[in-house]
Amino acid sequence: MFLVVIIYPLGVKEITDKISNDEVVKRLKLVVKTYMDMDQDSEEEKQQYLALALHLASEFFLRNPNKDVRLLVACCLADIFRIYAPEAPYTSHDKLKEIFLFITRQLKGLEDTKSPQFNRYFYLLENLAWVKSYNICFELEDCNEIFIQLFKTLFSVINNSHNQKVQMHMLDLMSSIIMEGDGVTQELLDTILINLIPAHKNLNKQAYDLAKTLLKRTVQTIETCIASFFNQVLVMGKSSVSDLSEHVFDLIQELFAIDPLLLVSVMPQLEFKLKSNDGEERLAVVKLLAKLFGAKDSELATQNRPLWQCFLGRFNDIHVPVRLECVKFASHCLMNHPDLAKDLTDFLKVRSHDPEEAIRHDVIVTIINAGKKDLNLVNDQLLGFVRERMLDKRWRVRKEAMMGLAQLYKKYCLHHEAGKESALKISWIKDKLLHIYYQNSIDDKLLVEKIFAQNMVPHSLETEEKMKCLYYLYACLDTNAVKALNEMWKCQNMLRGLVRELLDLHKLPTSEANTSAMFGKLMTIAKNLPDPGKAQDFMKKFNQVLGEDEKLRLQLEQLISPTCSCKQAEQCVREITRKLTFPKQPTNPFLEMVKFLLERIAPVHIDSEAISALVKLLNKSVEGTADDDDEGVTPDTAIRAGLELLKVLSFTHPTAFHSAETYESLLQCLKMEDDKVAEAAIQIFRNTGQKIETELPQIRSTLIPILHQKAKRGTPHQAKQAVHCIHAIFHNKEVQLAQIFEPLSRSLNADVPEQLITPLVSLGHISMLAPDQFASPMKSIVANFIVKDLLMNDRSVGNKNGRLWTADDEVSPEVLAKVHAIKLLVRWLLGMKNNQSKSANSTLRLLSAMLVSEGDLTEQKKISKSDMSRLRLAAGGAIMKLAQEPCYHEIITPEQFQLCGLVINDECYQVRQIFAQKLHVALVKLLLPLEYMAVFALCAKDPVKERRAHARQCLLKNISVRREYIKQNPMAHEKLLSLLPEYVVPYMIHLLAHDPDLTKPQDLEQLRDVKECLWFMLEVLMTKNENNSHSFLRKMVENIKQTKDVQAPDDPKANEKLYIVCDVALFVIANKSTSCHLDSPKDPVLPSNFFTPPDKDFINDKEYLSPEAKLVLQTGKIQQPPKQTGVLGAVNKPLTVAVRRPYIKTTTSDTGSNASTNSQPNSPATNKSRLASETGARENEENPVITKAGSVKKEETAQPSGKKRAAPASDGTENSMSSNPSAGSQPPANKPRRGRPPKNAAGVATPDKEAGATTGGGVGRGRKRAAPAQDPDSTASADPIGVKTPKQQKEAEPKRATPQRQIDLQRSVRVAQRDQQAEVESSPEYVLWLTQLREQQVEEALDRWLRGAAGPKQRESTHAAEQCLRESELMLYPSVKRRCVKTRTVRQ
Repeated sequence: MFLVVIIYPLGVKEITDKISNDEVVKRLKLVVKTYMDMDQDSEEEKQQYLALALHLASEFFLRNPNKDVRLLVACCLADIFRIYAPEAPYTSHDKLKEIFLFITRQLKGLEDTKSPQFNRYFYLLENLAWVKSYNICFELEDCNEIFIQLFKTLFSVINNSHNQKVQMHMLDLMSSIIMEGDGVTQELLDTILINLIPAHKNLNKQAYDLAKTLLKRTVQTIETCIASFFNQVLVMGKSSVSDLSEHVFDLIQELFAIDPLLLVSVMPQLEFKLKSNDGEERLAVVKLLAKLFGAKDSELATQNRPLWQCFLGRFNDIHVPVRLECVKFASHCLMNHPDLAKDLTDFLKVRSHDPEEAIRHDVIVTIINAGKKDLNLVNDQLLGFVRERMLDKRWRVRKEAMMGLAQLYKKYCLHHEAGKESALKISWIKDKLLHIYYQNSIDDKLLVEKIFAQNMVPHSLETEEKMKCLYYLYACLDTNAVKALNEMWKCQNMLRGLVRELLDLHKLPTSEANTSAMFGKLMTIAKNLPDPGKAQDFMKKFNQVLGEDEKLRLQLEQLISPTCSCKQAEQCVREITRKLTFPKQPTNPFLEMVKFLLERIAPVHIDSEAISALVKLLNKSVEGTADDDDEGVTPDTAIRAGLELLKVLSFTHPTAFHSAETYESLLQCLKMEDDKVAEAAIQIFRNTGQKIETELPQIRSTLIPILHQKAKRGTPHQAKQAVHCIHAIFHNKEVQLAQIFEPLSRSLNADVPEQLITPLVSLGHISMLAPDQFASPMKSIVANFIVKDLLMNDRSVGNKNGRLWTADDEVSPEVLAKVHAIKLLVRWLLGMKNNQSKSANSTLRLLSAMLVSEGDLTEQKKISKSDMSRLRLAAGGAIMKLAQEPCYHEIITPEQFQLCGLVINDECYQVRQIFAQKLHVALVKLLLPLEYMAVFALCAKDPVKERRAHARQCLLKNISVRREYIKQNPMAHEKLLSLLPEYVVPYMIHLLAHDPDLTKPQDLEQLRDVKECLWFMLEVLMTKNENNSHSFLRKMVENIKQTKDVQAPDDPKANEKLYIVCDVALFVIANKSTSCHLDSPKDPVLPSNFFTPPDKDFINDKEYLSPEAKLVLQTGKIQQPPKQTGVLGAVNKPLTVAVRRPYIKTTTSDTGSNASTNSQPNSPATNKSRLASETGARENEENPVITKAGSVKKEETAQPSGKKRAAPASDGTENSMSSNPSAGSQPPANKPRRGRPPKNAAGVATPDKEAGATTGGGVGRGRKRAAPAQDPDSTASADPIGVKTPKQQKEAEPKRATPQRQIDLQRSVRVAQRDQQAEVESSPEYVLWLTQLREQQVEEALDRWLRGAAGPKQRESTHAAEQCLRESELMLYPSVKRRCVKTRTVRQ
């Protein structure tokens, strides 16, 4: 064994374990310096110090406990690897491993940058990185252990005190290992990736940055290793391959943020995971991809379209959290990637209708957040989704949608943060938000009020700015939004009035009546607050506090005072809130409810200063100095809208207008040429000018002549307002009105109808406002001029264009004068309010005659159809208006009531529409008696679906109003007969029993129509069975059967119709309710003016409905038996039986405009009408489709069931008449009259006279009847209404060639068909055939005949015979029809 001599550098003594540590350190420093100075070219020195190099790797040094010794040794070893590179002096793998692990441990000293030895640690790191010393380890089998230890050490020591050089050397050291090795093991990869996990990332940000930079540098090499790792975890499910398996999605997110190239091979694996069956797993992948796609600079969606499309598919995932996560992602995506909005729109649309409330809510949040950042990020379609959700069934969703849109409006429209273009884009928001005020929910109304006060016209603005905002907002709103805003102010004003009345009750002495009145006020107030149940309790508590705290009452009185300013209102609200605040209560629902009340009643927008500011803006618009064009409105629009705004505010805040400046501006408006502006100005004076006469004499003197001029020569509306203004604000109104009345009454001239309208309006309103003064002169005017000279004379010939309605500006002046004359009669009577002179009876007879004569009172045929419609509407409305006055309601006979009610089934659509609206408004205000609600039952016959739907909504509203009134008013229980909705049933039954359509009480189709009308009303009444109301209804109908009809108590047929309608009603009630057979809670009272008192000796227990009729009422379908005709007679000889008269049906739609078509079948007009029928025409170009193309033919044999009944076809319109019928058509029957038959009709013999007598002389009242076409040689119409005297027939002759389409044409045709069928079945040929042959024999006989007729010589006779069979109804037999079709095919 050789003894190795260790040569030390000059001046260095031997280093052994015999010396002290300090001496060892001292000597090692010299050694370190020697190695530092050496380079690779010093071969002699390398050989000289080789033994020393081997000695330094001995156990003594590598395991020395002194860290300074270890550091110096590590520096020496690092230099040795540098000097001897590329071959290390150490040949043993174990020794190399031990050395590198030793060096790695020494690198931990880098952690403390303030250590005196830090420079040596840095030198060690620098040396190792520069030489890439660790690359020697690649030759070792277990080199991975060394690398793992090195990476862990470096990631653990890095901190924020290290400079960039330290980080760069670490990166160089680690990246060389990764890039020059054969690959990265999973353990080494984990050592790097663990620093990306959020928990570690937060602990050592510098380690995260180091790992991030390392991955970026080595992306090409390490990408395959990363892909392998994710492949095993994601696809193969080997979670055991790494401890980081549970953090794969976090790692993917971080790696994608570092460099998307790291995940090139991983992304397709995520597409696989998106389709996992595990919902939680899909959710995790969706969360990950949402972050990847939504990242600001991410291009993943464009680079990986398949993955993007697969991700979008998760918007429709079955798992709710997945859909929710997708929706949340959309917000970031819209903000960071506007180009992807198009892809997201369709999916967000579907999710906006998601069944989950939270998802719909988040869709709104997503769109609104993006819109707040930049309005251009959201397209119109996305904003449309939010608009739809304002009507969501869930309050949380509705609230989010409304508040979100309100915030967008405030930001872009009010503050103009993105210019005019963006403001224009969302200009619709203001209208749609205000439209929500139409909703029934009080929460919606309150939110609209809050939005208006905070976002649309912020109350925090200065007065001038606030009013400018309101001024131009009002000018830009659509009609419905204006109505909603007006209604909002009216509701707030009504609530202020209720609170004022409540405070007045507190000033009165305590009594039972006072307490009851207070309770009623509190209940009404509570109805106007959210959650009325809780609101009632809180309002009771608030009322108790008011009674105890006088200061609180004074604050509330000041708040609702007409003179309260906006600033005072805010101060009062703060004071009241402070007094009701309890500091120890974190949540105070009582205080929140009181705040709701205070917000509704506080005048935060309008006071005297605000009105003055509005008037100044109006003046600027008048002078042309305003910014109208900049605000997007024309000066004329601004002026008109500004005055309308002031008019509305004059109702709610009249005191705020009382200033000379305001009235001077309004006087200027009165002198403008715009009629609407002047009218609004007069109305403002009327509402606010009560103190003008006493306090502003100058204004008075200027105003009086203007009002006189408007009353005499202004427009009708101006005249009305001028008369009312004089009556309201002047003390000597009698003198003023007389100065208007006398010249107008002398100047009446029927020959100049254009100049009659304004005088008639003024005279009518004067007579209504001052009846005592002008009753006598008005009576002579009415008798001598209004009735005799104007209404009973037709001076001009109307426009015979065939239309049933024309625009207002196309109505002839004479007819307008007549309409206003009718209104004058009504106003005159309403002013008198008594019938001592029997003028009301005469007027009612006149109005009834006008309805009976279809509007043509003189029957001179001069007036046009459209003008007749106007007069019918005026007459019906006049009767309804008189019925609102009790003294006149008593004298309206049942016949007159029925005539008035039948206007709702008028042939003209607009008449039905306007009359129904007037009826609804009067009923909902409780102005009309209950019996008029029965008229809505007739709406079941309206062929237009929208009209039926509107009538049903009117019924619902009226019934709810009456029920609520009974609940809120204890005294109403004494008047249940006129208030309880169930008491409408007797009136309805009586009205239907006298319906002109009910000509044959046992006719199945007529019974079905009666049932539809009854159910139209009963369905709404029977929605709930409150207080056993179903049994009450049954009892009421049963009681009617024990009485007789007051109109015809001795007429058995009239009473039979009444009882049949009762039986139908009982049948409907019994079939729709299981509890109607219980005992009635009370005995119903029947109206004595419609039914006789029950006779004790009269017991009516008869059932008037046959089993067949009950089956039809049950199913709604009529089983049509096969119609049969003697086939032998048809084959062997000419038919002698009466056959159905041919009725030529067109294929055009039965709805359209009111214009007639005089074109031939092949004319462009006809083709256009035919096209309209195929595509769905609208009645009067605004109504829904009544029938579809081809449906007319089906009406010939079957009647549609249910409520949707189609009117028969005509020449293309419901309200039209054709003067040129198609070639080959038969002349129509005589047109039946509207109303009662002529007195001399009774003497004219008719085939169905006996049947017609059952109508009690009222057949056809109020509606036109259209008869089917008939043979020129046939007898007159079977309807007695259609029978005229020779004179009348002569007058009606020219009209015979005009087939008129009416609402009930279909029904008339079916009645005629049944009559003809009865004639066929009663013929001898039919009876003979029925007794001798069966269907098989018919087929055999027909076969023989058809085969014989199939030869070419007999084609003409075959066609004639087949036509004969068809006309004789034989073709209704299916077997016969099949044979004819088969033979016709053979011939062809």
